[in-house]
Amino acid sequence: MVKETNYYDILGVKPNCTNDELKKAYRKLALKYHPDKNPNEGDKFKLISQAYEVLSTPEKRQVYDEGGEQALKEGGVGHSGFTSPMDLFDMFFTGAGGFRGGRGRRERRGKNLVHPLAVTLEELYNGSVRKLQVEKNVICDKCEGRGGKKGATQSCNTCSGTGLVIEVQQFQPGVIHQLQRVCTDCGGEGEKINAKDRCPNCKGKKIVHEKKIIEVDVMKGMIDNQRIVFSGEGNQEPGLEAGDMIVVLEEKEHPVFTRKGNDLVIQMELELVEALCGFRKSIRTLDNRDLIVSAIPGEVIKHREAKYVLGEGMPLPKSPFDKGLLIILFLVKFPASLPPEVIPALEACLPPRQEIMIPDDAEEKELIEMDPQEEARKRGLDHRPEYAEDDMHGHGGGGRVQCTTQ
Repeated sequence: MVKETNYYDILGVKPNCTNDELKKAYRKLALKYHPDKNPNEGDKFKLISQAYEVLSTPEKRQVYDEGGEQALKEGGVGHSGFTSPMDLFDMFFTGAGGFRGGRGRRERRGKNLVHPLAVTLEELYNGSVRKLQVEKNVICDKCEGRGGKKGATQSCNTCSGTGLVIEVQQFQPGVIHQLQRVCTDCGGEGEKINAKDRCPNCKGKKIVHEKKIIEVDVMKGMIDNQRIVFSGEGNQEPGLEAGDMIVVLEEKEHPVFTRKGNDLVIQMELELVEALCGFRKSIRTLDNRDLIVSAIPGEVIKHREAKYVLGEGMPLPKSPFDKGLLIILFLVKFPASLPPEVIPALEACLPPRQEIMIPDDAEEKELIEMDPQEEARKRGLDHRPEYAEDDMHGHGGGGRVQCTTQ
């Protein structure tokens, strides 16, 4: 029966677990909470490593099982042999495809470069080839990435060529931790070059900045925030595989069309006479074709009613010859007022009013014209979408279009 189980709980194992189960639990947690992957979990990683360091050592585990952490602190088995969470991590992961590679904590690949590219809806509809100037780090061709003359590189005396230095910290009596940090003298490289021997082209940095023009093939039907990857076109660094160049498409707002997935939405204004008596209008497409849409006399179009045209939306990404829908949202314009003399003739043409019984004691009230935006400002509220003549989903976007009447 163990005195306390805190260390076992930290690793998520039972007090009677085997050494293999301990190792497996530590590997899993160390990968999850390692500072290289989770910079904000440094304290958690220290606790995990400390728990494993105690439980993986038979003598310390026996003392802990019998007397808990207090027994360890009182000198049953001290923590002076515990060096650093990073040292424990290195035992399992260095050179095994983990976070480290080579000297220190350097990545196996150079950093990826991410560049935004603003594109129009026309370019996403028709496809295009864009040229983009990028700047990246490349290995200096004058010194071939050595940073200086051949043989000029010397091991850093401060860190003995490891790129790391060890700091000893005493957190409480009997508990000593040794922590690693990057050597400031060599910047974690583990080596230094005298100023007189440094390459004049890269100043000993081994890399130089290079500007390059790349061609970005924007395919039909691509979407906002889509990533186009150029493998190996990212930053270079000696001893590392080059990173990737990633171009992220940013769709510009269009004055006429709004994109909804593979569909295009357009707003079309109609006069009241057109909504009641028919119309014939043209729409200019994103590839400069003219489409004719119409309604026959007597086919009433309601305000904010939507109709669609098949095959005139955005090209489908995996099938660019197929297209989504062109959705037309009709906005019917009502006259501000009517001359009194035309009311009888107009009323005779329209369906009759519904007869409504009004109580004798009902009160007569005046209707006052309301400005929804002004009222929203007065009350500190956002402009409500049910008052807005925006797109069919109430999210704005897509300009009103005065289409050609034919």
